[in-house]
Amino acid sequence: MSNTWKIYMLAVVSFLVGTSEFIIAGILDKVAADIGVSVAAAGQLITVFSLAYGFGTPFLMAMAAKVDRKKLLLYSLAVFVIGNAVALLLPGFGFLIASRIILALSTGVFVVTSLTVAAKLAPPEKQGSAIATLVMGFSTALIVGVPIGRLVASVYDWNLVFGGIGLLGLLAMVLIAFTIPSTEGEAPVPLRGQLALLKQPRIVVALLITFFWIGGYSITYTYISPYLLNITGMSEKGVSIALFAFGIASLIGSKLGGFSSDRWGFSRTLVGGMLLHSLALVLISLAAQTPTLMFGLLVLWSFSAWSSGPTQQVHLLTLAPDASSIMLSLNMSVVQLAMAAGAVIGGVIVEQASLTSISWIGAAGVAVAALTAARAFGYFRFPFAARRKQEEPQGQELSA
Repeated sequence: MSNTWKIYMLAVVSFLVGTSEFIIAGILDKVAADIGVSVAAAGQLITVFSLAYGFGTPFLMAMAAKVDRKKLLLYSLAVFVIGNAVALLLPGFGFLIASRIILALSTGVFVVTSLTVAAKLAPPEKQGSAIATLVMGFSTALIVGVPIGRLVASVYDWNLVFGGIGLLGLLAMVLIAFTIPSTEGEAPVPLRGQLALLKQPRIVVALLITFFWIGGYSITYTYISPYLLNITGMSEKGVSIALFAFGIASLIGSKLGGFSSDRWGFSRTLVGGMLLHSLALVLISLAAQTPTLMFGLLVLWSFSAWSSGPTQQVHLLTLAPDASSIMLSLNMSVVQLAMAAGAVIGGVIVEQASLTSISWIGAAGVAVAALTAARAFGYFRFPFAARRKQEEPQGQELSA
């Protein structure tokens, strides 16, 4: 098997672990009804996953820095299978929370390790493409994994979804055992070294952009299934089709976001995409009870939201080109923490206000991200900033 096919195989497994993360939002209403908790409480399963992923992965990767990368892939998948088995076999909300923690830690280790392995399997001039292939595999879970999971959960019990993912995890272990070569571990990067970058204001601002963007997205996406069912009035089949279209749009948005960054620059693409993202959520709020309009707006939302993914990564890498792996690791943790914060805020909104409010609040969060990015790129200045003697670099010069 050529190295190219090995990278694609890792992308397929990334799709599998991505499905385990995203699927819960697609079946949230069914999980809540079956285990006897509110939708807001069930939404905290996403919070738990994100917190465990965001805080746990950096420490686990530091502890396992010297472990052979192939063994680390197999170890993480073994734990991944156990996590799915817990969700399938052990009843109750407590065991489901335990399952989400196990899945988060194993997913985080697998994703980070597979990115490292893919980069080493690819020739130097194609390392970027190799990493993009794995990211595409992970995001494809939204296109195929979530809609299929929703369909299975509507016909059978929702926990059978995790049983199927666990079985496929065992198959993935066999494939990796026979195809991926052994790769030496790396010198551990001290946590102090990873956090040193946070002393730079431009990097802190860039990570805040990620936090508000993903947080606003998560507030709405966490509760999208009950929103479409109860507010928009879609049928079970309609929700599955809508989630499939949402996933297709995410892939297109990601691709065009990368193309636009190369063609017109990441600053314009990032600000424009986030403004469109916020507008889409506002329009979703206004068309909440119109299924026909909602379908198209979901596509617009997904397209605009995911266009910012590769664009923001390019932005971050240009801020610290000599510490690219650390920057991506920090950004990944911020993404997961923002997902957790969004799920918590969304849960509070659902409990204290109404389900219809989540898209308004989500739009506000993304708008803050867009304004922060525009300010960072020098597209406008606050009145007090105009009196500063030292001008900050603008546009593309920010990344120099």
